[in-house]
Amino acid sequence: MAAFVGSVASAASLFVAPGTASATSSRAAALPRGRVAAAGGRRAPTMVERPSVDQSTVDRYASLPLNGKVFAEYIWLGGLSAVDCNGVKQCMDPDDIRSKTKVVDKVPTSPADLPKWNFDGSSTGQAPGDDSEVILHPVAVYPDPFRGSPHVLVLCDCYTPQGVPLPSNTRAPAKALMDKVSDQVPWFGIEQEYTLLDLDGKPLGWPKMGFPAPQGPYYCGAGATRAIGRELADAHARACLYAGIQLSGVNLEVMLSQLEYQVGPCVGIDSGDQMWVARYIMLRLCEEFNCVASLHPKPMTEGEWNGAGCHTNFSTEAMRQPGGFEVIKGCMPKLEAAHQKHIALYGVDNDARLSGSFETQAIDKFSWGVADRGASIRVGRDVEAEGKGFFEDRRPGSNIDPYTVTAALVETCLM
Repeated sequence: MAAFVGSVASAASLFVAPGTASATSSRAAALPRGRVAAAGGRRAPTMVERPSVDQSTVDRYASLPLNGKVFAEYIWLGGLSAVDCNGVKQCMDPDDIRSKTKVVDKVPTSPADLPKWNFDGSSTGQAPGDDSEVILHPVAVYPDPFRGSPHVLVLCDCYTPQGVPLPSNTRAPAKALMDKVSDQVPWFGIEQEYTLLDLDGKPLGWPKMGFPAPQGPYYCGAGATRAIGRELADAHARACLYAGIQLSGVNLEVMLSQLEYQVGPCVGIDSGDQMWVARYIMLRLCEEFNCVASLHPKPMTEGEWNGAGCHTNFSTEAMRQPGGFEVIKGCMPKLEAAHQKHIALYGVDNDARLSGSFETQAIDKFSWGVADRGASIRVGRDVEAEGKGFFEDRRPGSNIDPYTVTAALVETCLM
C-alpha cells in the first residue's frame, strides 16, 4: 500500500486532559506502514484504556490539610536502567524509573534530612526473591511540581544492605570520577530529544494509514499541522523549573511529534541527577496527557525521518577561559581514539540513528568540525571566534544513561 500524505489533527484534539474520557477508544487500530520502534529501546507502547478521573474529585482531596505531614516521593532507577552487556553497562529501558511515597514529619532541605528506605528489589530486577531488600540512599531533593509545596521529590541511589552499590547503580562510579576532577569544574548541558506516541504506538498526530508531509516545516514550527505536543512540552518546562531543574530551553524538532528540552549547564554529577528527574517528570506528565514520550533513537524506521539524540555539551574551566579552543582541540584525538568505547555506551539501537545521514556521522567513523551537524563532535562558530567555550558530542542517542555518558567524557578528556 502506497504511503499518502494525510491531514494532521490539531494538537489540542489529541491530548486528553484529566477528567475527560480516554481518546484511545475512538482511535482506529490500523497499523502504520512504517514500523514504529520500541518506546525506550526495549518495549513498544501497549494499548491501554486509562480510566478517566474527574479532576474536581482529585482537587477535593488535594486541598485537605495534612496536619504538618509532608509527602516525599522517593525516586530510583530500576534494573533495566543499567544492564551489564559483555562488561558494558547498557541502558535497556530509560523509562525504568520507579518511585514510592514516604510520609515525613518536616520539610527536608537536603538529603541528610531524610531517612534511608528500602524496596522489594525482586520486583524490579535488582535482587533475588530470597534476599530482596534494596536500600535507598537519598542523594538530591527537589520541590514536587505535582503535589506542590511543601512536598518533595527525592532522588535516590540503590545499595545492598551491606552498603555496596547495586550493579545498576551507575551514579556511584560516575560521582567518584566527578569528585576526582572537581577542580576542573566540568559543565554539562544535555539536549533530550523525544517522540510523542499514542498509547497504540503511533506517532501523535500522524495519519493512521500513512505519513505526514515530509520533514522541513516542523523544526521550531508553528501551526496546527506543524506543531504537535507544544502543550505537553510547556507543562514539562514549567514543572521542571518549579522543581529547580536547570532547564534552559525547549523546541520542536525536525520530525513531526518530535521535541527537545535542554538541561544545563550543570556541574559534575548534578547533570545526570537533573536529567533523570526531568525524565521522571515527563513520565508523570504523560500519565495525565495520555501519551508516551518515546526515547528510542530511531522511532520511525521507514521513510525519511530524523532519529532522536541526546547531544551532550561539555566544557571545563580551562575550555571556558581565553585559549580554551586549543584545549578543546586537544581533546579531539583522545575522543577519536576512544570512539568505539564511547559508542558502546551511547545507546541501544543507536546504530539505526548514526547512519551518516539526517545530521549524523556514521557510527563507525569519527569526525569533528566547526558548525558541522554531520560530525561526531560539533564546535560552535562563536567558540571558534571567541577562542573559548564548549563542544557538543552529537553521538549519544536519546535513550542514554546520562551518568555513564558524562563519566565517559570526563574519563577520556581529563583522566
